[in-house]
Amino acid sequence: MKIVVTGASGYLGGRLCHALLREGHYVRALVRPTSDLSALPPPSTAGADGASLEIVYGDITDYPSLLSAFSGCHVIFHSAAVVEPWLPDPSKFFSVNVGGLKNVLQAVRETKTVEKVVYTSSFFALGPTDGYVADESQVHQEKYFCTQYEKSKVAADKIALGAAAEGLPIIVVYPGVIYGPGKVTTGNIVSRLLVERFNGRLPGYIGSGFDRYSFSHVDDVVEGHISAMNKGRAGERYLLTGENASFKHVFDMAAIITETKKPIFNIPLWLIEVYGWVSVLFSRLLGKLPLISPPTVYVLRHQWAYSCEKAKAELDYNPRSLKEGLEEVLPWLKNLGLIKY
Repeated sequence: MKIVVTGASGYLGGRLCHALLREGHYVRALVRPTSDLSALPPPSTAGADGASLEIVYGDITDYPSLLSAFSGCHVIFHSAAVVEPWLPDPSKFFSVNVGGLKNVLQAVRETKTVEKVVYTSSFFALGPTDGYVADESQVHQEKYFCTQYEKSKVAADKIALGAAAEGLPIIVVYPGVIYGPGKVTTGNIVSRLLVERFNGRLPGYIGSGFDRYSFSHVDDVVEGHISAMNKGRAGERYLLTGENASFKHVFDMAAIITETKKPIFNIPLWLIEVYGWVSVLFSRLLGKLPLISPPTVYVLRHQWAYSCEKAKAELDYNPRSLKEGLEEVLPWLKNLGLIKY
């Protein structure tokens, strides 16, 4: 089967390309000319049954490049997105995450060979879950947005579901907080925080420890995407989440696994927010995106816990526990020389 992956050079997209090749598919990886291709297999790498990888250059904000990339393909995995809690120019969230999705859907309509679209949304599109665990029936209340990224993914979600209602064969998947081996980017925030923690730059717990997130191992999310292609029902939403836990639990478990000391104090969110504002100021001066910004703290003030029971039932989704995932991630970070223990 001929498959296009947008955002193929990214953390999730790169691992998705590897998995699709192993399953015997012809993969067309859509990347920008400036993209770092280190997460991708070499072009024309043979997989099972003679599968191969083709690199095509384009941009989801460039409609003609999408028409060329989609030509003759059967499935589109749309994983390209701007994933940051803060940008100096917030319009980029909407030009890429919303405008890019519109272009992808229009190109699918114009490309007669496409049979299915799997769109990677985000748990942020469903909204916070303060005090409860949500499922796919939750609709964002849109009264408040922690980040412009969240706002853009909510808008994009409406567009995707609207296209599904019109009969476009689209399936929407919602990963949780993705972690695991791979690029240590904003899309792999757990690894980034573990690096900060083990290098002494994050000496305490983040906030009070009452935060909750649904942690998704990247390889489970990849398998969930492929299962959505093979088993998912058009027009449906599937949460590809995992164990619901706090970052305090992550740090405690990391300490147990590595036989190192746990943090002994909590860093209050107001102090982290002050640090975030200072980081944003330096970011504007130096042109480097901050690890922590005020919108990050707004996210930390809420809970984001979700159930993946629907994906388990319909997609045979089987996420690993957080402990299993961290037992893989921590030695991987150590072998890269990013942490010591």
